[in-house]
Amino acid sequence: MRGHLIFAGYFRDQEKTSETIDSEGWMHSGDIGLLLPNGALKIIDRKKNIFKLAQGEYISPEKIENTYIRARGVQEVFVHGDSLERYCVGIIVPKPEEIVKIAKEIGVSETDLEKLC
Repeated sequence: MRGHLIFAGYFRDQEKTSETIDSEGWMHSGDIGLLLPNGALKIIDRKKNIFKLAQGEYISPEKIENTYIRARGVQEVFVHGDSLERYCVGIIVPKPEEIVKIAKEIGVSETDLEKLC
């Protein structure tokens, strides 16, 4: 962004200001945006919340986590990626009581959480 409405910089912090506003006056917010057909800018992510896999694909772990966290029986989700690998890894923590409940609903008599997972 650039213009008269953009802030002048961080109070008494020239280093942080230089990281945010370049020599031509452009402010780099760290947001990732999408230009809509009507010309409006929609903020869709944060630059720091993405990583690149070995084949060049950009991944937004927060979006993946937010999708899986909505699944019934999921308590927590963590997605990790390494730029030297072609895949990312997800760790899912189940909700024990919900997993057992789901098993009963679908006719599975097993109650051991480790076996159910």
